[in-house]
Amino acid sequence: MTSGAAEKQALRQDSVPAGGSDAVERLIREMTLEEKLAQLAGVWVNASTDGDSVAPLQSEMAGDGRSWEEVISHGLGQITRMYGTVPVEPLEGARRLAAAQEQIMAASRFGIPAQVHEECLAGLAAWKATAFPVPLAWGATFNPALVRRMAGLIGDQMRQLGVHQGLAPVLDVVRDLRWGRVEETIGEDPYLVGILASSYVEGLEGAGIVATLKHFVGYSASRAGRNHAPVSMGPRELADVMLPPFELAIKHGGARSVMHAYTDTDGLPAAANRALLTSLLRDEWGFAGTVVADYFGVAFLNVTHGVAADSGEAAALALTAGVDVELPTVNCYGMPLQERVRGGAVAESLVDTALRRVLTQKQEAGLLSPDFNPAPPALAAGTINLDPAVNRELAREIAAQSLVLLSNRTHDGGPALPLPGTLSGLLGVVGPLAQDPFAMLGCYSFDAHVGASHPDVPMGIRIPTVADAAASRFGSVRSAATGTCETITEEQIEEACTIAAGADTCVIAVGDNAGLFGRGTSGEGNDAADLRLPGDQHRMLDRVLAAAEAAGTRTVVVVLSGRPYALGDFVDRAGAIIQGFFPGEEGGEALWDALTGVVNPSGKLPVSVPRTPGGQPGTYLRSRLAGPSGVSALDPSPLFGFGHGLSYTRFGFSDHVAGAPAMSTAEAVTVSCTVTNTGPVDGAEVVQLYLEDPVGEVVRPVRELIGFARVELAARSSARVEFTVHADRTSFTGVDLKRVVTPGLVKLHVATSSTQDVYTHEVILHGERRVVGFDREMLTPVRITPHGS
Repeated sequence: MTSGAAEKQALRQDSVPAGGSDAVERLIREMTLEEKLAQLAGVWVNASTDGDSVAPLQSEMAGDGRSWEEVISHGLGQITRMYGTVPVEPLEGARRLAAAQEQIMAASRFGIPAQVHEECLAGLAAWKATAFPVPLAWGATFNPALVRRMAGLIGDQMRQLGVHQGLAPVLDVVRDLRWGRVEETIGEDPYLVGILASSYVEGLEGAGIVATLKHFVGYSASRAGRNHAPVSMGPRELADVMLPPFELAIKHGGARSVMHAYTDTDGLPAAANRALLTSLLRDEWGFAGTVVADYFGVAFLNVTHGVAADSGEAAALALTAGVDVELPTVNCYGMPLQERVRGGAVAESLVDTALRRVLTQKQEAGLLSPDFNPAPPALAAGTINLDPAVNRELAREIAAQSLVLLSNRTHDGGPALPLPGTLSGLLGVVGPLAQDPFAMLGCYSFDAHVGASHPDVPMGIRIPTVADAAASRFGSVRSAATGTCETITEEQIEEACTIAAGADTCVIAVGDNAGLFGRGTSGEGNDAADLRLPGDQHRMLDRVLAAAEAAGTRTVVVVLSGRPYALGDFVDRAGAIIQGFFPGEEGGEALWDALTGVVNPSGKLPVSVPRTPGGQPGTYLRSRLAGPSGVSALDPSPLFGFGHGLSYTRFGFSDHVAGAPAMSTAEAVTVSCTVTNTGPVDGAEVVQLYLEDPVGEVVRPVRELIGFARVELAARSSARVEFTVHADRTSFTGVDLKRVVTPGLVKLHVATSSTQDVYTHEVILHGERRVVGFDREMLTPVRITPHGS
């Protein structure tokens, strides 16, 4: 060991003793300002400044004229996406990471390694890693346990590769279905989003990975569904719709990081909003983790928002608001912030506050330990498989549970689905997504996110297409890739019509291709003008269905998309319609499992499916005035409402009981019923519990989901489902902008969707108006007891 290295090791062991906050405080006292600021930023090692981007304005923002040695000379806070920026063999990426960490530790006085983060929204965003279904598909499963298992597997892989932080999940609640990032969300209901996001956080954090909640807050409510557009939202809607998922994921999920949103709300950008990032998040909620910038979000205070005159002022605004770490690379928290601190415009104590959180998190990850090994565990093993059989099996299970059977009309005396195991005639598989593996991938799956920009590099995983999976099961299949999602020629439509007319059954695959910033029909930056199927697909589908109708062909429309599309023109013409939300690498196999009855469809819509493409692209969570009325010619009623989904079996509900007809505003009531699978095959029903507050002190939603239970039932079997509803679950933001529980009548609807009630319980709340906060009961516990157990 050289004298310099020995001195560095001694400094590290002396300054970073094992355990406690004393080590962090000692480091803060001994660090220079340059060393402190170095811990508050990341570096995007492989970022491109030309060609296709994976972050907004990347080509303008990602450049840094300094050498690597200069960048790390005082240490480094984070390494950005070592595996997820360009296709790299996993072990080669691990070797590069180990080398980078060694250089970082050697360059700084204290030998502190960088924290490494990656995207992991639909699986780890790395070449050859499993592409799981997107979050909107998670929402369709209504299955928190499944999401938790998936996140645990993803987290384990990240640990093996030396990654410490995952930029997921997304907790934005859908407000406008035209927004391109709908596919990244879990749905249009805050309770569903909060429960499944919390489960994802539990899985990731349980694997030792810092989960990062995004985007805080209101990002999904941008005007006209345009990415990065301003948000016009009052404080009540923000508090009752947008904030609850974050509260749940912090309080019950244990998330240790939050990413601020890009947008401004009523003129105030989230990155400069101290009331949001400090007063609410930290002072009221007690959040002790880190707040990280969405990529270039600090610089955007100057570049796009215009609330800062330069990079230094942007840094001052963000740091004062409560942004601890600038990502993905250094634009503002380097020299511009240093000059502001040296000049007295920014107190160094603000730097220390952010640094304390950053170093505490590094300590939790073992990065301050004297025996930290910069080599990821995968290197010691000499091998790593990022798409093992266990991952593919779980990906298929999630995909199968996420598929939503929207409609199933009678064909030849029986329902169109399931298809018989052996078809008597030709099976046709047509449509722009029939032969496209990208039909299964969301924009944050690696091959769509990054791989699409490297056409010379093969896909890192096997993804059976709709046609591939059909061909492996049936002997007589004729398939045609009928154009693309955006362009279909007349000749291609004619070919599809010919196949449909000559087939016994024709499956027509339509929907989206995910991409980034205009390179697709869904995904970040791919916002829609309306909810008509993209490109020429509406015309193609109309023609193919007409040809099939004339020939007596059974038809199944498969929609594989990142958002719901208006299907009102087709619902009475297609034999069946099944909706999949980018179901991942095993989506094609899971689809045919569902079409043939190997799996009984059990998915429920996490977003409403509109009837028409125009009008109000709203969600089920609405007030009375937002619904259909005689004073407007536009009817916003959905074709299929939130929570809708059919099955190949039937379910009956009986023995409805509510614990008491009245309770105080501080008590709880139990609501229970028996669910029976009355049909001939095994299946799963999602029992949904909705709250209606008929007379509120402010306008209240017509209904809102407050509980749900996915109930797996064998044929002819039953189970008892019991919800415990605390009065806090009726709370809302009142006239004084305080969250309150008020006395009066509430209705609890047991339902199978937001539009299909089974039974209604009326409960009177009596007593005083109560003010509640972050310590309120946020959950509706549910107990499922199979009959005979």
